[in-house]
Amino acid sequence: MNKNLQTIVGALLIAAGIFFLGIFIKAGIDNMAFRDRQVTVKGLAEREVQANRVTWPIQYSVAGDDLLALYDQMTRNNEKIVNFLTTNGIEKSEISINPPDTYNATTNQYSSGNFRYNYSLTCNVTVTTSKVDKVRQLLDRQSELLKEGIPYSNSYINYEYTALNDIKPEMIAEATKNAREAAARFAEDSGSKVGKMKTASQGQFSIEDQSATPFIKKVRVVSTIVYYLED
Repeated sequence: MNKNLQTIVGALLIAAGIFFLGIFIKAGIDNMAFRDRQVTVKGLAEREVQANRVTWPIQYSVAGDDLLALYDQMTRNNEKIVNFLTTNGIEKSEISINPPDTYNATTNQYSSGNFRYNYSLTCNVTVTTSKVDKVRQLLDRQSELLKEGIPYSNSYINYEYTALNDIKPEMIAEATKNAREAAARFAEDSGSKVGKMKTASQGQFSIEDQSATPFIKKVRVVSTIVYYLED
């Protein structure tokens, strides 16, 4: 009798073990199936910002046969340019004057000898400032330098946006929100729900010029996120 009881108990234990093993195996399979269901989406965030830094090079040239006289003329021109800038809101600390580039036609081996002047000096006065609006106003008034006898020309005016770190957190949050909304639309179409985030990668921030308004920048970032899908 005891032997029969032991056999029955053993059989029950084996059956129970097989039953629970089946449950665990099913749960594992279901879990694997759940984890295999995922969607990869991209979230875009864009923002227009105004440049907060500008570099404005003012270039001019003088030519003649007397080099010392040219240097004196260059000095007077530089003083006139600095005066024009400082009386209109630009600080002296925001102005730099580069040494002139000197061209000597008499010693140029490639010269044909048919030159009008022996020497020419090219000078650059550069404004680097955060007063972007002020510089834009002065650009409209720089013809006043012509009245001072300065035949200026503008090189490339460089507008920059340097406060990217101030807007990064908000833009990353916006990109993530847009990615989840895209995942939710996909899940709805497939009869599922968006689950936990599996992986996320943030693209590089880009700052692009607007062709017609280079002082307005477009900041852009794309985040790529993988979400699990649930029934």
